[in-house]
Amino acid sequence: MKKTIQIAGIDIGGTKCAVLHADYSDGECHITSKNSFKTADYKNPMDALAKMEELLSLHPFSAIGISCGGPLDSKKGIILSPPNLPGWDEIRIKEYFEEKFAVPCHINNDANACALAEWKIGAGKGMDNVIFMTFGTGLGAGLILDGKLFAGTNDMAGEIGHVRLSPFGSVGYGKAGSAEGFCSGSGIRQLALSRLLELKQLGIRHFLHEKGEELSAYDVFLAARNGDALAKDIIRITGEKLGEICAILVDLLNPEAIVIGSIYARNEDLLFPIANEVLRKESLALSYGCVKILPAALGEEIGDYAALMCAI
Repeated sequence: MKKTIQIAGIDIGGTKCAVLHADYSDGECHITSKNSFKTADYKNPMDALAKMEELLSLHPFSAIGISCGGPLDSKKGIILSPPNLPGWDEIRIKEYFEEKFAVPCHINNDANACALAEWKIGAGKGMDNVIFMTFGTGLGAGLILDGKLFAGTNDMAGEIGHVRLSPFGSVGYGKAGSAEGFCSGSGIRQLALSRLLELKQLGIRHFLHEKGEELSAYDVFLAARNGDALAKDIIRITGEKLGEICAILVDLLNPEAIVIGSIYARNEDLLFPIANEVLRKESLALSYGCVKILPAALGEEIGDYAALMCAI
């Protein structure tokens, strides 16, 4: 008979914070409540923690999981001045909630937390070696190796977005030609703006010029779906670089699956054929033969489940 436990999760973001309660049983998680508040409404981080405490108190639970952008110290449970959380300096959040509720509390950066979620209840369920890549505004990875999360010496493992793939290219992680510069929402936007500037200087008008600085990766994918040659070429570049990234990870870590979220999950039909062809050519045959490239299964709710799965 399956044993059901009650758990709580906190998803801390620069825009909003969400507090969740859920029932968890043997790889299945059912969210029973969710309450959110705007992070900016609480200038003092301790006031935000007090609001989280208030929302946590609404329902019983036996453990707390927290997902938060890094840098942080997951072992000690300390938030270390994330760029999207100004003023959140040396916040001992694990200690705070364990003292308040007398239950275990665990925190991970958002990429690692999402990796846990996709591994425990998502696309990587039942596997021992799974890599999760964010592929959203930025690019990061969480590593599940030999059936457990690998965070590295100081929670910095998996920063694949920082790897330079080319001497030139869009900027991500402060590095031109980085993996994030090619495979992220911000990187795709930069690629598109650069190509549009070339056309403008040649006196060629493209319909995407109308978007101006509001141009987004969504616009590029939509244009590609409508057959636009410029947009299709940008997607080709992104797909090829994604294949290079996957080849590095496959040869280095020999995973069963690489699970990719956000932009990739919404555009798998466009990106997979291109990335998979590069991966097939660049990776070792035995390693390629046992890996699957999968879209994230948890969709837009992955942030909620990521926080909750840190509790397990």
